[in-house]
Amino acid sequence: MAVPRSLVLAALAALALLAGLPAATPVGGAALPLAGRVVGIDPGHNGDNYTDPSYINHLIWNGRENEACDTTGTETDSGYTEARFNFNVATYLAADLRALGARVVLTRTSNGGVGPCVNTRAQIIDRAHANVAVDIHADGGPADGRGFAVLEPVADGPNDHVIAASRAFGRDVIGRFRAVTGMPVSDYDGTDGVAPRDNLAGLNLTTVPKILIECGNMRNATDAALLVSGSFQRRAAQALTQAIVDYLR
Repeated sequence: MAVPRSLVLAALAALALLAGLPAATPVGGAALPLAGRVVGIDPGHNGDNYTDPSYINHLIWNGRENEACDTTGTETDSGYTEARFNFNVATYLAADLRALGARVVLTRTSNGGVGPCVNTRAQIIDRAHANVAVDIHADGGPADGRGFAVLEPVADGPNDHVIAASRAFGRDVIGRFRAVTGMPVSDYDGTDGVAPRDNLAGLNLTTVPKILIECGNMRNATDAALLVSGSFQRRAAQALTQAIVDYLR
């Protein structure tokens, strides 16, 4: 059964408003605000990384030094894994962005695998020539520490020409994430929510504007109660959608 065009346009208008845009104007159909844009999403870690320690522990070059291919990520005290959180938020985010017309490139498409390595994840997004990209994570910080942090690249050669753009995108992410999710900026990592990092392959090797967000601290009881919530995960995706639209607009 065909869906009435009026319902399609209403849905697109709602999505546009969710992203902080005026409703799209139909011109022979609905004009989508992210049409022609490519967005890279890297949901950190993977659900089965723990099953193959020899693989995830082998060393790769991160642009400055050797680091492990990947890790298992952290988890809450109740055992809810970071890998699962990351993938859930990425899934919601990808759906939001596609509805707005973007082509989405994901570094993994399930939470039941191993890898890929962090340098390969950077290559996947670089080769797609993404207009902007986000690495999605949750932190395993001190139990008394709260909040989210945006990790930004430090110039090291390959990423030199995207440092300023990454910082601009980071500002958009901080503003939207705080407003939409209610999560405070980190009180233990970085300054005012920003933490420059030069030891992560995803940021060192990027050739596109990119940040990594630690959406909260899984080792903190208050943050953990939010992070495991489906409603918070959806709000996190909405915040990132709005920040991406802000940046690309």
